[in-house]
Amino acid sequence: MRIDSLNLYEIALPFSKHFPHALKKDVFARNVLCEVIADNGDIHGYGEGAPRTYVTGETPESVFKAIARFSGIDAFPRNFERISQLWDYIDMLPSGREHHAAICALETALLDALGKKEGRYLTAYFPKAFSTNKVHYSATVPLLDPKGIERFCRLIKNYGIYRMRLKVGNVYTQNEASLKTIRSIFKKGYDLRLDANGSWDKSVAFEHLKLIEHHPVRVIEQPMNPKDPAFIEFSEHLKGLGVLVMADESICAHKDLDVALKQGFTMLNVRLSKCGGFRKSLQLIDAARKRGLRFQIGCHLGESGILSAAGRVLALLCKDAAYYDGSYDAHLLKDNVTTRPVSFHWGGAASALQGVGLGVEVDPVSLQRLSVSFRHIPMP
Repeated sequence: MRIDSLNLYEIALPFSKHFPHALKKDVFARNVLCEVIADNGDIHGYGEGAPRTYVTGETPESVFKAIARFSGIDAFPRNFERISQLWDYIDMLPSGREHHAAICALETALLDALGKKEGRYLTAYFPKAFSTNKVHYSATVPLLDPKGIERFCRLIKNYGIYRMRLKVGNVYTQNEASLKTIRSIFKKGYDLRLDANGSWDKSVAFEHLKLIEHHPVRVIEQPMNPKDPAFIEFSEHLKGLGVLVMADESICAHKDLDVALKQGFTMLNVRLSKCGGFRKSLQLIDAARKRGLRFQIGCHLGESGILSAAGRVLALLCKDAAYYDGSYDAHLLKDNVTTRPVSFHWGGAASALQGVGLGVEVDPVSLQRLSVSFRHIPMP
């Protein structure tokens, strides 16, 4: 397969409803799509990165520049015939998190193109030791008022989902009301995680211990800035309650693990764009397994069907993940670049998508309509 050129698109994906959380209150998700064009236009492969400045420091503009630079180096697989070419290429790219969304978009587009060329679904290119045929996604409950929480939770319950992640802010009374609303609807038997997006300080964190103790909270994701001197002390209190402390923004790469463990984290959230695509994400997961560290497969708010489909592949490769978040674009996005949204069935059940490559089809008309900037990169 001969790579002819790359197209880069910055897209603005509108949310179907306002979906606030502690760090972001946007009505659009701005992502970058990479399109690999091969074999004189016969093959089109797609990948997506979700640059978030508060996660990896990236912007759509920086992703454009990084992909343009990475595609111009000699190791770029212009004549792409074997999967090992891609892994060798990815391994020699910069290791810092400041390029992870860019690497994710480029790597996934190349994988999608190869899968389409060879007529294979992407799971075929990865080890099968931890693979599964089905996963069950949980639901993410946004930062809403009690009536909004109630409506949202009733929808979740009607969909047969009892695992959920609740976005929380730093106002105790609001979080208390949210937890009481969830308990009133689900009664018992539900599995709850809290995600504060690092918004708590010491006083807010310790104030919440009583609330955490009286509700079935199993995991708290990135509750505080881990550089806060009180973070380790707070983590020890959570461990005493049997609550896992999950790192998100604190762990984006293999090299972050040891520091995060010393800080008191006992779990990590692996998101493809945050962690630099499949190759780097799976290396991080393998390192976590060796350290006995639990992990979940997560997602970024506002992924299109392309990144949702990639997340599905990663989920199916990790039967030992504690939780799965993703495939939400059917529920969160008002518009999409794929002809069909990526979603799940009753109870959050999901399996491999039907098709080759990522298993999704991109609508060129929708892609053009949702694009706010574009760059074409011809191959020499």
